[in-house]
Amino acid sequence: MIVQTQTTQFKSDCLNGLVNFTTSSPYTYKVALYTGLAALSNTTSTYAGTSNEVVATGYTAGGNTITIPQNPSVDLANNVAFPYFNNVTWTGATITARGALIYNATTGNSVAVLNFGSDITMSNFTITWPAATSSTAVITIS
Repeated sequence: MIVQTQTTQFKSDCLNGLVNFTTSSPYTYKVALYTGLAALSNTTSTYAGTSNEVVATGYTAGGNTITIPQNPSVDLANNVAFPYFNNVTWTGATITARGALIYNATTGNSVAVLNFGSDITMSNFTITWPAATSSTAVITIS
């Protein structure tokens, strides 16, 4: 089962200074795709600790790198901070996935689990992030 959530590991990493979503971040963030058989939740602590990652022509284990187009924003009125991510595409690949894991590839630690709601199959599989606002960003800290 895939449960959409920020992981407990991410929260711990925030408190320990191991998170940086700026354009000059020393960390590389990636997103890996998973089948509906994956068991991903708030207790998923690392990328290495997961199984049932997608296997498909054009998909490399570990997923694709997430680029950060601008530094995080703070919405003072709503007491929320949030990062920005560019969409991620697996060009030339036809993939079926049920969810994804955002993780810090530098440390191997998990950040967030995404549940797509159902299996999604597409060529040039693309994750289109929601608008980066205090109420819709894929990751918010309040």
